[in-house]
Amino acid sequence: MKKKYSNIICAICVICGFSSCADFLEIKPQSEIILEDFWNEKADVENVVAGCYSRLQDDGVRRRMMIWGEARSENVMANGVAINGDVNLHNILKENITAMNSYTTWDGFYDVINRCNTVLKYAPEVAAKDPAYTMGDLNATIAEVTALRSLCYFYLIRTFRDVPFSREAFTDDNQKMDLPASPFETVLAYLIEDLEAVKDNAVKRYPEGSYNSDQDRYQTGRITQDAIHAMLCELYLWKGDYDNSIRYADLVIKSKQDIEEEKEKKRRSSAETKARVKVRLGDYPLVYDNLTTTTYGDAYEEIFADGSSKETIFELSYDRTPASSQLPANSAVVSLYGGQTGSPLLVGSKYLKEDIELTSQRTVYEDANKKLDARIYTNCDATSDAPRIRKMSSSRIRINASTSSPDATYSTYANNSNSSTWIFYRLPDIMLMKAEALCEKMRSSSPGTTAEEDSVIAAYNKPLLEKAFELANVVNKRSICKKELTGTDTLQFTNYASKDLMTKLVKRERQRELMYEGKRWFDLVRYSLRAGNTDELIDAVGHREDVNKGFVQNFFKKMDAIFWPYNIDEMKVNRNLVPNPAFSSGENSSYEKTN
Repeated sequence: MKKKYSNIICAICVICGFSSCADFLEIKPQSEIILEDFWNEKADVENVVAGCYSRLQDDGVRRRMMIWGEARSENVMANGVAINGDVNLHNILKENITAMNSYTTWDGFYDVINRCNTVLKYAPEVAAKDPAYTMGDLNATIAEVTALRSLCYFYLIRTFRDVPFSREAFTDDNQKMDLPASPFETVLAYLIEDLEAVKDNAVKRYPEGSYNSDQDRYQTGRITQDAIHAMLCELYLWKGDYDNSIRYADLVIKSKQDIEEEKEKKRRSSAETKARVKVRLGDYPLVYDNLTTTTYGDAYEEIFADGSSKETIFELSYDRTPASSQLPANSAVVSLYGGQTGSPLLVGSKYLKEDIELTSQRTVYEDANKKLDARIYTNCDATSDAPRIRKMSSSRIRINASTSSPDATYSTYANNSNSSTWIFYRLPDIMLMKAEALCEKMRSSSPGTTAEEDSVIAAYNKPLLEKAFELANVVNKRSICKKELTGTDTLQFTNYASKDLMTKLVKRERQRELMYEGKRWFDLVRYSLRAGNTDELIDAVGHREDVNKGFVQNFFKKMDAIFWPYNIDEMKVNRNLVPNPAFSSGENSSYEKTN
């Protein structure tokens, strides 16, 4: 919220119109346009909306999405001497975070928020000037930028807890910008209120090309009604309103099922293929591997390398040939997870390698299908002591499951050509959030309950348990590298037939399915807020190799520690920000706040 704005608005397009759907998502670097010469026609609005997406693609913003969501979790560890090149990230991994750490800055997110607020301020004026910009167009734009603004605020409150909140566009340096931080619960309620108000006006589907064509990138690369429903599903989950979380999950699932039904009519798959898919996925339209061979990896490639998969709801798209097009590559992944040359800053945790190799007491992967779980190979390469993160750093993964001990080969993106997508929401995420909400709706027996009362509780929980298991089991079965599944390969309901066991299963399924997608730390924060204690988070972080377990147990006793400190420069210019008491400023002497 620093005073960086003057009478200009940043627009991220060097062309006045878009020749195709893909043009909107393949945006050249930003230019500044004088405010008085702008906001006259539909193209002006489209250019600034495009700029909101482009800003989210920026390396600094993307790095924070990854680091805020993963770096403090047990999924990752520092990569040897390579981490010395980024002392701020190294300190995060050691839980030595101060207000001086550069990753505590948030200006990129507030830049997107201000762009969205500026569109909301000026787009109605354009609708009054340009007949081509209809009221339907305006309402759809309002829904789109409201959702993008909400997404940014959601990242901020999950990271910092209480943050300055404003729906006002800052276009003048004379405006008051040093706003006090609004409480987490207040901002969460605002986000739900805003999305509920616009959800019905969002674009349901953009015009499509042929199945799996480049034009399908528009469906997942821009906000749609499904994306807003997905956001509401998660926001209500954080709020603890499980009925509404389930309601919006069901809307997303039904929409994806309807789309898949339409596309299946064009594909006309054989009866044999339909039967195989039905056994594995039921009625959930997830991406699946070729089930007629013993080589797997097509599903990974379709979701993360090709992008715009049928299970994806909203993602950041990067140009598929960035080296030749001069458009941005996904450089954050290259730096943090690796490319063909150089050493990545992060690698998979040794804890994951040990978990895979154990014969009992696994805490991430299941005994039933441990060796056959494709995610062991697509998440990271666990054959070394410092497992290389493979998700998003690989353009192609091939898993050979012709023997009882599968192995994998990897094609790694060149450093300047990583075009992997960054997925905010895909269907397994929604399914597992619904499963989590179902678990939270279950009742527990308490000391002194009678047998009759226990029977009533069991009867109430049974359908919730069965549905939660169905959702988790489908996500799990999709990943098994085997053509014909048997009872020894798949999860069995009887092993998870209680609220506690099912809740743990759903949480493990989220961890292994969404690993390295910027979800794990936020999940641990949500579990802590719900429980009112940090026990589960302490246990998880205690698996880290690069932190002292005694320090972790003491440091995370207070809820303040699970959030991040405000950056010291932000506190210097905003006298209304109160430092997080769990963290130091990082300075040797005190500082004075300025107006």
